Amino acid sequence: MGCTTGTANRMQHRGVQGGKWFIWCAALMLAAISVSASAAVPQPQGWTQRFAEDFNGPAGQLPASSRWRFDLGHGNPGGGPNWGTYEVEANTARPENVSLDGKGHLRITPRRDANGQWTSARIETRRDDFHAPAGGMLRIEARIRMPDVHGPAALGYWPAFWALGKSFRTARDWPASGEIDVMENVNGLNRVWGTLHCGVSPGGPCHEKHGLSADVPCPGASCQAAFHTYTVEWDRSVSPQVLRWYVDGKLYHTLRQDQLPAATWNRMSTRKGMYLILDVAIGGLFPDRLNAPVPTPTSATQPGHPMLVDYVAVWTRAKGEAVHTTP
Repeated sequence: MGCTTGTANRMQHRGVQGGKWFIWCAALMLAAISVSASAAVPQPQGWTQRFAEDFNGPAGQLPASSRWRFDLGHGNPGGGPNWGTYEVEANTARPENVSLDGKGHLRITPRRDANGQWTSARIETRRDDFHAPAGGMLRIEARIRMPDVHGPAALGYWPAFWALGKSFRTARDWPASGEIDVMENVNGLNRVWGTLHCGVSPGGPCHEKHGLSADVPCPGASCQAAFHTYTVEWDRSVSPQVLRWYVDGKLYHTLRQDQLPAATWNRMSTRKGMYLILDVAIGGLFPDRLNAPVPTPTSATQPGHPMLVDYVAVWTRAKGEAVHTTP
């Protein structure tokens, strides 16, 4: 139902008068914008942009290989099977799994073939030098709409946007390398999880393999019904240093340097650099844990629901400029 004169007359006939109709109409338009619109990569005041990707291009085109690496199959060479998490999909570089949608978004779509085998995609930035300068700050952000699937049809869906310490690329040293999960979601729930993984596994100071985590519902429209902005800041301008997680600019999780052993914090690779990852896994430890005792995916899990990514960006603030402001 659009915001037209005819709509106004129908709404007034139903008892929605004047200003109320205007408010209803404005809310409808804002909801439509949040669901589908492509937003320009923002430039927050006082921050220096280090990386920006807006995923503009023709529908069906792969993300630029000059900026993104494609993780293929069921695991990294030298790493654990099934990406170390027991997820079931094989990741590909096929357009049906990962491509631009022609509307300014990246689309990562899990598929299931006639034999019941799942495919999806996992991409990572070629750059792995994202770090907070000494005495400064690092900010990592993406605007994402999670796969729009719910209930039994969503069991096993595991979309994520995260950062890994550079050392993992050569040493396969998870979780000591450090992992910051900017956004995770499982099983179609209207919640976003922010997590730090560190130290040793199992157990250790980050309680692996769960990590140090917090979760909240997405503000306003659900995580699956609209785009939301997910942000992490690494603040080295304060002592102890602080990690902060936001959704749509609202702080929901904080971890301080003094909550971990000094050696663990210093071992994390952020000063050497981190790289960013976007993926939609199917099944694995996290969705299984929340659906216990039934493992995911199930026969009811429905393929074909994409995660849409509007932009990814990284900024820093230098020492002396790092007065914290919320996004």
